[in-house]
Amino acid sequence: MRSGPAGAAAPAPERATRDRILDAAEARFAQVGFGATSLNDVADDVGLRTPSLYKHFESKHALYVAVLERLLDPYVELLETLLRVPESPAHGIENLRTVVDHYLATPNLARLVQHATLAGGDELALLESRWFTPLFAHAAALTPHDDTVPGADAALVVAVFHALLSGTVTLAPLHARLLGRDPMEKATRDAWLALITGLVVELWSSRQQAEPPKSRRSRSPR
Repeated sequence: MRSGPAGAAAPAPERATRDRILDAAEARFAQVGFGATSLNDVADDVGLRTPSLYKHFESKHALYVAVLERLLDPYVELLETLLRVPESPAHGIENLRTVVDHYLATPNLARLVQHATLAGGDELALLESRWFTPLFAHAAALTPHDDTVPGADAALVVAVFHALLSGTVTLAPLHARLLGRDPMEKATRDAWLALITGLVVELWSSRQQAEPPKSRRSRSPR
């Protein structure tokens, strides 16, 4: 006998079906992209007839947007909570590890973004306007940069870190052959993370050097 409110022990059948459709669509979009994915393929993967999909999503585009929301909304929400000037190198490294762990735990995010980027058009415009433009602007506003490096503005620093994350996932099959080990395995991921944590320390240090000693001024007698 169930305890608590009726139906609390298990999701409603319609909700469970919707989640299965999203799972199947996410896998398809990540593997071959939006254009090469058909609703027939998704329906077959779920074990439904194609007309049944329209009970949950009015079109392939609506399904695509729902998949993007499920992947990108939690990622952006996580970054928004972490996009603060770190209090120390250790704090910056902790934030970086949190982002990397989330990103590598949801590899379809990078794969889907890669397909949309290569396809261009409406797919890329949607990613740019709804998620990445505000996210990059926020990140760039908080990111220090080295004025001695030509062209290395804050937005470029953010783009480089994003490319490092995405490339780790999307280029994993190639790098596995070149390295002789899977880049997604924990040992290799830890080594990769150790390399870029040095950059985080340098960025934090450069910002600390550039900022005026506000704390010292605030402790001065008035």
